[in-house]
Amino acid sequence: MALREGDLSNLVYDIFEIDSYASKMGDDKNIVTLSFSVKDKPPADDLVKFLESGYGFILDADVTSGEQSDGTYKVFVELERNKDSNDQIMEIIDGVGKLSNIDAFKFRYYKNWRSQPLTLEELNNNVPTDPENYGVKVNETNLENYKNFFNRSFLDEVDFNENLLTLTKKYADPLVFEFVDFGDVLSIKDTIDGKFDLVESYPEILFLTKYIGDYNISKYGDKLVFENNGKALVVKRK
Repeated sequence: MALREGDLSNLVYDIFEIDSYASKMGDDKNIVTLSFSVKDKPPADDLVKFLESGYGFILDADVTSGEQSDGTYKVFVELERNKDSNDQIMEIIDGVGKLSNIDAFKFRYYKNWRSQPLTLEELNNNVPTDPENYGVKVNETNLENYKNFFNRSFLDEVDFNENLLTLTKKYADPLVFEFVDFGDVLSIKDTIDGKFDLVESYPEILFLTKYIGDYNISKYGDKLVFENNGKALVVKRK
């Protein structure tokens, strides 16, 4: 039975990612990938069917076979990267929004920490539609990529869904944090509130260092600050 308006209400998250995953159909510079987080497998399968049957310009749509570490299922969409691709993204989101009763979506480009409100203007500012400009944009956003921030870690998986960061390591319980801020180390430390805590936080910092890896970790009030290559991530434990 065909999906109707509202059938996926409360099942699709309102933040999706663009160019965060490698294409199966060709070179990444030629293909735009979208990824949606869905709360269960059956609605994820339904969304794939809707996308494949409703948009002739979609090259491929698929869903992960198993649950992700953050408890969601990922739905992937692939489009040709060309002058029309951002308009096509807006068309896709219009349909997904009607199915899920979401009026306003946000997107992250290339696993960026910060999400942007979905407008055609923001897509044009962030998503390259010329294959020759793809590599330039990726290099610009590389340090903003939440996967790359943990490139020196002992972690097996890093997931960032809505505003929650989930870090997973084999034979250990996952760690879940609420995202607060991300930026250059100096600017973050100039603006962060909360008293610097070294003595009382030492056991927690020691545990996090053993779990995550050799990162400079500090605590200000209830906020933890992780540093890597001049960048700082601010989170709260959940």
